[in-house]
Amino acid sequence: MLNVILYQPEIPPNTGNIIRLCANTGAGLHLVGPLGFQLDEARVRRAGLDYHEMAHVHRYASWTEFRRTRRDMPLWSFSTRGTASHADAGFSNGDGLLFGPESRGLPQSVLEEIGPDRCLRLPMQGGSRSLNLSNCVAVGVYEAWRQLGFSMEAGAPSLS
Repeated sequence: MLNVILYQPEIPPNTGNIIRLCANTGAGLHLVGPLGFQLDEARVRRAGLDYHEMAHVHRYASWTEFRRTRRDMPLWSFSTRGTASHADAGFSNGDGLLFGPESRGLPQSVLEEIGPDRCLRLPMQGGSRSLNLSNCVAVGVYEAWRQLGFSMEAGAPSLS
């Protein structure tokens, strides 16, 4: 199973869309706080529809808690500051795909912790700032899943 990690997400509809994406691809979703909204907000539920019941969602109060709890999870960060293409990464089952908050992206300290060789960039036209978070997650998840032959182990849904 792949894992999507959202570091301090800010916009409820993006997270709702990502819940739906994870439910439909079998990816686990890890929400690292503080969140910019309440997870039970109607906007998250509306965007995720009833998919939140099918998604594997885990919450962490902080980056420190996430790293302590999931220290063995191999991570790939996605950033406009990355130099390697997402298509050139060698994804493995169990990998974590890490995305930053919509307004500012991942902090430099997190990017350094993950390492420049595991910091990926999605191709864009010159002069573009960034893509929408849920679009970035979809591109990353589908490329990783494609590399894994579109097979994933299914597990019981959970919201914790």
